[in-house]
Amino acid sequence: MKQLCRVLLLAISALTISACGWWGGEVEIEPAELVDFQTEKEVKVLWSRSVGAGLGDTFNKLSLAVNADVIYALDVKGKVFAYDRMDGKVIWEADLDAPLLGGVGVGPNHVAVTTEQGEVVMLSATDGVEMWRQQLSSETLSPVQMNSEMAVAQLQNGKLVAMDISTGKRLWSYDSQIPRLTLRGTSSPIVASNVTIAGFANGKLVAVRNDNGAELWERQITVPEGKTELERLIDIDARPLYIDGVIYIVSYQGKLVAVSAQDAQILWSQNASSYQSLTAGFGNVYVSQADGYIEAFDQRSSASVWRQTALENRQTTAPVALGTTVVVGDFDGYLHFMSQVDGHFVARYQIDSDGVRGDMVVVDDVLYVLGNGGRLAALQLN
Repeated sequence: MKQLCRVLLLAISALTISACGWWGGEVEIEPAELVDFQTEKEVKVLWSRSVGAGLGDTFNKLSLAVNADVIYALDVKGKVFAYDRMDGKVIWEADLDAPLLGGVGVGPNHVAVTTEQGEVVMLSATDGVEMWRQQLSSETLSPVQMNSEMAVAQLQNGKLVAMDISTGKRLWSYDSQIPRLTLRGTSSPIVASNVTIAGFANGKLVAVRNDNGAELWERQITVPEGKTELERLIDIDARPLYIDGVIYIVSYQGKLVAVSAQDAQILWSQNASSYQSLTAGFGNVYVSQADGYIEAFDQRSSASVWRQTALENRQTTAPVALGTTVVVGDFDGYLHFMSQVDGHFVARYQIDSDGVRGDMVVVDDVLYVLGNGGRLAALQLN
């Protein structure tokens, strides 16, 4: 089963897929060639830094995090960095001497990372000094999320674990029954003041109480279809997106769904397949589909506003909104800037020839990107 899961990961993420057995022959899926277009915007590099050993070769995302004027990044070998996001100067560096997964989680004065051995390591945001470690029962492949009192990790085995943000003491755990076969990845929860909302590999969106971990509500977002385990995969690996009382969530081989946060009622749904997180802008929700298509859906009506198909099979990243554009990265390290109005390309820039996998961050109209090879850059679109 582990080998099957590994094959599935490659089937989703490889540049060129050669598969046999399930289909009775060899199938090759090539990424789309880059199309020419009239450049309308200029990409300006404000600063660039090298972040250790980069993301490695095992499909780690190692997403960035920003808190106020500090940006946090890490490498696969165990180094964590804090940079001044204005000029890229190093504020502190910590070496945990353990391979890392999942990216950076930030709280008011805390920075959390997770190791391959299933540990959560909490550092001081001020100087990078280790505050505590907590051993968990499985890998954590997404960033730990926090409020002022607690840190919540979402585990590969379907559990949510809440820990005291100051001491690491376990407060509660929530267990979701997940299928035998899942994608190698997990969603990342929303941790509000009194409730945590998370999506799971069984296609369910769940809200639990922060004081004791008790379930408040559960909503089936999508149901499995097909005869084989591969066809029935409906993982939610995207982090829920919350806007004005509505939760937007997308699943692999499933649906994009808008859910009322108040009563968990489904407001609308559209067929979609994605394992990347969502972003919003111009009244749209943007989805990076599993096939590389980028699609904009109207937040209120669910109507498809536009679809950009020129990035097919280029392993596009989660989208981010930057000014009047929406941006994705790809396996070749290109950043593609598209108009939020109609999806046409306005700019392109190659940030890292090793590719881009991790989620990007936008703050004050500055785009922060960590390439797979370890190049961290702050970019502006003019």
